[in-house]
Amino acid sequence: MALEHANDENFTSLVGDGITLVDFWASWCGPCRMFGPIFEDASEKITDVRFIKFEIDETNRRTPVKYGIRSIPSVLAFKNGELIEARTGLMDAETLTAWIHELKG
Repeated sequence: MALEHANDENFTSLVGDGITLVDFWASWCGPCRMFGPIFEDASEKITDVRFIKFEIDETNRRTPVKYGIRSIPSVLAFKNGELIEARTGLMDAETLTAWIHELKG
C-alpha cells in the first residue's frame, strides 16, 4: 500500500480500517528526516498495513493535540480507528518491522 499523507481534515477517514501506522513529523526535525525513508521503505514492503505521514505545522494542530503528541517523530498505531499503541523517537528498520509484526500478531 502506498504511503499516504494526512491532515486535520482527513485524519479520521484514513485510520478507519485495519492496522494503520501514523508518523507524526516535521520538516525541521532531524530525527524525523532520518526516520522518513525507513517508514517509506516499510510502506513499500508491508502491504497489509496502512502507512500515513502527518506533518505537524501551523495548519495541522488539532490531531497532534488530541493524541498528546509532545515529541517527534512519534508513530501511533491504530486498529480499526482505535489507538492501540504509540512509540516516540527514531526507530531503525528492524525495530519498526518487528513492532509491525507484533501489532499484526
